[in-house]
This record gives sequence, structure tokens and C-alpha cells, in this order.
Amino acid sequence: MTGYIAGVDESGKGDFFGPLVVAAAAISVLERPLLEELYVRDSKKMSDRRAATIAAELKKHVPHSIVVIMPEKYNELYLKIGNLNKLLAWGHARAIENLLEKAPCDTVISDKFGKEELLERSLMERGKTIKLIQQVRGESELSVAAASVLARAEFVDCLYRLSQKWQLDLPKGAAPQVDQAGAAFIRKYGEKELSQVAKLHFKNLQKVRGLTNRLL
Repeated sequence: MTGYIAGVDESGKGDFFGPLVVAAAAISVLERPLLEELYVRDSKKMSDRRAATIAAELKKHVPHSIVVIMPEKYNELYLKIGNLNKLLAWGHARAIENLLEKAPCDTVISDKFGKEELLERSLMERGKTIKLIQQVRGESELSVAAASVLARAEFVDCLYRLSQKWQLDLPKGAAPQVDQAGAAFIRKYGEKELSQVAKLHFKNLQKVRGLTNRLL
């Protein structure tokens, strides 16, 4: 037994703009007091600024790995794989494998996002040696909560950098303001470039096209 329990979680799967980020974090009795002091919990229950602050501390003290699938690569993978849960399993497996190179873990806990065999089949040589637990509301486990904070902070940072690069505010989520931003992006750069910033299988794409056509 190594004493490490790892958690893995993602951010960005419900956001039209920005990457899909999967993070894994390994926690032992040594790291637990710090995480409790920081009040690490599900990142959806904290502000972006708080998530960034906690993530910075986690990166200093907790073994971790972060897999960032930027929109262009995401769209390529989605066309190849054809299923979001399979893509999530691919990202989770790589985050787990990368983490196992840094910290030997006996157990990995994942927030459940689909059929359990999807992630199990995606694991490679190291990953097949661990006990994998997939559970609903996995963020209730400290290791998964830590992973969710790392993933959320990385997603927000990547989205900010994309907004800066393209000189256009790219909002989170998939609400109407996202469609308006998408239409503004197309008017400025053309639809071909949208794959650089957005996940093209989202239903938002049709709404963005409709808005763009009405404004032409």
C-alpha cells in the first residue's frame, strides 16, 4: 500500500468555448491537513478566483497531472471518436497514467460520467494495476475535489488566454450570450476559425450560424 488515493475530474465538457481539461491529484495523510485547511471542495461551489488560488497551492504540494485538450485537438478527436463519454474516458485515462508516473497510487476515484467499462478499457499498463472506483458525485471525495479545482482553474485560465489571443470575450457555458459571442467571432474571423476556440459538436453551432445569418 502506498498511502496515496487519487482523484480525477474534468472541466469544460459543458462549455461551448474553451478546452476540455482533465486533472488528477494524489492525496495521502500528509497532504490531507493542507487540503482541509484550504477547504478544498467541489470547484462548482467556489468562485473562479478562489479556485485559482487553491489550485496554485495544490500544484506546490500535491502530486498531480493535468491534460488539456484545446478546441482544435478536441474537434479532431471528437470526429475520430464520435462520442463525448469516450473522449472523456480517453482524457481521464491519460491523466491517471501521467499521475501514476509521479506518485504510486493503489486507488483512483473518478466522478462517474458514463458506462464504467469506457474508462476501464481506456486505461493503459499502469492504470490497469490500480483499483478504480467510479461514483456519482465523486467530488465528495477529497482527492476528486482537488482534481476538480485543478481542472477548473486550468480551464478558466485557458479560456482567458483564448479570449486575449482572439481579442474577443469568450464566455463560459452554453447560454444565449455564448451564441452571441460565437456570432461575433464568425463575423470577425470567419466560421473556419471557430474550431480554434469552440467545440463544434455542440448544438450552439446551429444557433450561432442562425444569428450570424440574421446579422449579415
